[in-house]
Amino acid sequence: MTKLGDNVLYRRLFQQARPYWIHIAALFLLSLLASPLALLMPLPLKIAVDSGLGSHPLPQLVRALWPSTTSVTPASALIFAVALLIVVTILAQLQNLAVSLLQTYTGEKLLLQFRAELFRQIQRLSLSYHDSKGTVDSLYRVQTDAVSIQAITVDYLVPFIKSSLTLAGMFYVTVRIDWQLALVALFISPIIFAVSKIYRRGLRRGSREAKTYDSSTVAVVQEVLGAIRVVQAFGREDSEQERFVRHSTQGMRARLHLAWVEGRFSLAIGLTTAIGTAVALFVGVHQVQLGALTLGELLLVMGYLAQLYEPLKTLGKKSATLQGHLASVERAFFLLDQTTDLVEKPNARSLLRSTGGIICQNVSFVYASDRHALKHVSFEIEPGMRVGIVGPTGAGKSTLVNLLLRFYDPTEGRIFLDGVDLRDYKLADLRNQSAIVTQDPVLFSCSIAENIAYARPAAGRPEIIAATKAAHIHEFIEKLPAGYETQVGERGVRLSGGERQRIALARAFLKDAPILILDEPTSAVDLETEAVIMEAMRNLMQGRTSFLISHRLSPLEDCDRILHIDQGKLIRVTSPKFLIDHEEKTVRAGAIPSRRQTNA
Repeated sequence: MTKLGDNVLYRRLFQQARPYWIHIAALFLLSLLASPLALLMPLPLKIAVDSGLGSHPLPQLVRALWPSTTSVTPASALIFAVALLIVVTILAQLQNLAVSLLQTYTGEKLLLQFRAELFRQIQRLSLSYHDSKGTVDSLYRVQTDAVSIQAITVDYLVPFIKSSLTLAGMFYVTVRIDWQLALVALFISPIIFAVSKIYRRGLRRGSREAKTYDSSTVAVVQEVLGAIRVVQAFGREDSEQERFVRHSTQGMRARLHLAWVEGRFSLAIGLTTAIGTAVALFVGVHQVQLGALTLGELLLVMGYLAQLYEPLKTLGKKSATLQGHLASVERAFFLLDQTTDLVEKPNARSLLRSTGGIICQNVSFVYASDRHALKHVSFEIEPGMRVGIVGPTGAGKSTLVNLLLRFYDPTEGRIFLDGVDLRDYKLADLRNQSAIVTQDPVLFSCSIAENIAYARPAAGRPEIIAATKAAHIHEFIEKLPAGYETQVGERGVRLSGGERQRIALARAFLKDAPILILDEPTSAVDLETEAVIMEAMRNLMQGRTSFLISHRLSPLEDCDRILHIDQGKLIRVTSPKFLIDHEEKTVRAGAIPSRRQTNA
């Protein structure tokens, strides 16, 4: 993964936060109120000690606000100090509440926008990216890494500005009281900056490692839950538990190392500020002994120094946390920076409805692993033709279909639709020309009606019902307690394989696309269900250019042409009759049982 410099990250963070600059500015202005309120907090203590218990005059600021008709007595000074403390505390709490509400609103809006952008990106990326990275890695970046943009922009930026202004204010006031003491106290600032710079690189590196291990741990959980039936069927719960613990242990060790680095960093910051406080106290007491400071002024200065060091410690500690957040946004920006392999031309052609004529011209395709999936495949399909694709497992049948849908682009050669290269069309228009029904149909965790309407969200209920009748599943749906509003569960787990397949066929009917892709639609169902699905498929293929992948002969009998693919090569193009004759010869030779024997 490409590592981005801090300046690049900050610039991109600023670009992401630009739409919310008004909110951030308002948050900044509200945060500014914290500085004068913090300056007022030690003032009641000085008034109580110097003017309430002692005989020193009130501070100049208070004297300007004191009524001219009222004399200053120790009792009135003490009452004023108590009242001032209460007022300042209430104002500080109200300011904190306003900052908290605006901070939460701004951060959540910014996070939502960033996550939406990441989600849009992962849907745009080609299948080759998802094949190489896996789904969990992208999921972790969207759900976990993206949160850091909220932490940096809102939870870190505003407190950073607030701490910097408070630091400047405290230093100014301390200088006005005793400039020598202020310089003694402030000498630790460059030390803290140097310590932060030393630890920054190790903290960033440790954060990257911890997040990588966390992502791999989540991948184990997702993989096991997705195959929970297989895990339980083979009794592999203990081994999967060990695998989860092994990955989690790696993450735990990375986080422990990160905590060790952060602890050393915090220790260095704490010791530095403690030395600064000790030196300031020593010098301050000496100033009181010499009569250069009053006891109240010393207490006031030490109160300011405590608040002076607090921003310094905050800036130091937050710089440790910042490195973890920067590592996260670096991972999120990496996802945004990925480019899809499928580039749409600037002047791409629109396509309303294709006739379905397809030509493959010397097409080859190589996966990232340098494995040739297809080698120099050429054929021509006329509009409305029904084409069967046969061949052993791994021959390249599904790869060919993926190229027709332009999930990938050919490594060599070209594919034409209606005489135009697929790469010359707008991608959305091209995908709209096809409907696909796979061996394991994908259903979403929503109602049956919503799953069918996924093909055409604007379709009304009558159109959905017409599609289910064509797919021979309307009567089954009507008998369900909730009918078309029945929830199918995750990936349609509440329905049988045949029911899921017919819902997928209904979805294809509703889309009414000129090109139809049927990828092993009957391989996982019994013969009775296969007969129902095949009848629906015959209706669906009428008037459409159809590609049917099947290992069974019966679904291929209605095809006009059969493409035989083996080891990525198109070895022959025949008719279904050739396939039937070839099977009968094989049966007579005793190589395979007949279909009748197989069905029995």
